[in-house]
Amino acid sequence: MIDFDMLPLSEDILEALSELKIDYVFQPIFCSDAKTVYAREALMRPKNMTVTELIDRYEKMDKLHVIEVATFFGALQAYENRGYKEWVAINSFPSECMTDEEAEALGACFGDVREKMIIEMLEYPALSMSSWEIKNKSVKSMDNLISLDDYGTGINDISKVELLMPDIVKLDRSLISNIDKDSLKQENCKSTIDKLHSMNRKVVAEGIETKEELDILISLGADLYQGYYLGMPE
Repeated sequence: MIDFDMLPLSEDILEALSELKIDYVFQPIFCSDAKTVYAREALMRPKNMTVTELIDRYEKMDKLHVIEVATFFGALQAYENRGYKEWVAINSFPSECMTDEEAEALGACFGDVREKMIIEMLEYPALSMSSWEIKNKSVKSMDNLISLDDYGTGINDISKVELLMPDIVKLDRSLISNIDKDSLKQENCKSTIDKLHSMNRKVVAEGIETKEELDILISLGADLYQGYYLGMPE
């Protein structure tokens, strides 16, 4: 389990974090050779419930900020403990950002590791522009990267790319499931990849579960690859 006790944070946030019983696993994201690890995505694993149940509970209590802080400090703690060296992708709510004090504490605790973050913007809840502006300023100051998750579903679409200008866009699993058997999906995926490349965005094909899906996505020009076929969370 992640230990939050010794972090240089306010008493209020430390008390809230102490109620969380969470750990992290990491799923690799591969380069175009589908062998070299480009990054590792941190995935929260709460004790005695799913991550969706945990988020739902905290959203109802209007305490998503606690989960946001826990994710950054917990993921970097687990990442550092494992001795990883690649980029670390950390999921972030579009409605939340850390305070200046919390951001400073993150840097004090994790130093160089903090400079290897890919901030992965989730689809939910609704985007807060004030939080985004603070988060984006912090990202640029550290040369971190921004990734847009779940592209092609809900509100994470081309308009969100144009608004946030992420470095990386992750194609949702629904766009690529069984793509090797669906010529229309191949055409749509190719068009999407070409459009994003024209905007100088890297494209991640996520949720790859078969060699056939991987081969098609390589031929369509995706830049990075993630999925159970390539590497399980561990």
